[in-house]
Amino acid sequence: MARFVFVLLIALSLIVCSVSFAAEKKASCPLCGMEQEKFGHTWMAIEYEDGSSTGLCSIHCAAIELARNMDKTPKAIKVGDYNTKNLIDAEKAFWVIGGNKMGVMTKRAKWAFEKKEDAEKFIKENGGTLATFDEAMKAAYEDMYADTKMIQEKRKMMRQKMMEHK
Repeated sequence: MARFVFVLLIALSLIVCSVSFAAEKKASCPLCGMEQEKFGHTWMAIEYEDGSSTGLCSIHCAAIELARNMDKTPKAIKVGDYNTKNLIDAEKAFWVIGGNKMGVMTKRAKWAFEKKEDAEKFIKENGGTLATFDEAMKAAYEDMYADTKMIQEKRKMMRQKMMEHK
């Protein structure tokens, strides 16, 4: 009987552990649903003075977030380093705008690097121009309409493909 209870307790423990692991939710962008795990190289984290914070997949979604929350003052804005995916200070980062690599949520890519030499190496290999955070954010707002139309078209095509496979 004691052995049965012991085996039952072990089995229940394993079930509880597996349920809690399955219930772990991956961090995803609240605006578009893209996951941090896949987009760590462009992930942005905004912490506001009121203590609230959010994580977003890209500078595109960060620009929307900041525009939607005009009355909230950002205390810190971090971005994923293109190479390491580590979150770094977005305002101190070396940004690359443009180039031949497809951007995240944008036609004109915007990448952040912790080290200037990494940004310069990227530019040599892929094109683009060196920029500040303010310039990258300005570019995100300038590109917003074209990027939104591109995203809407991609999502429309994805929905059509899903309907075809049903």
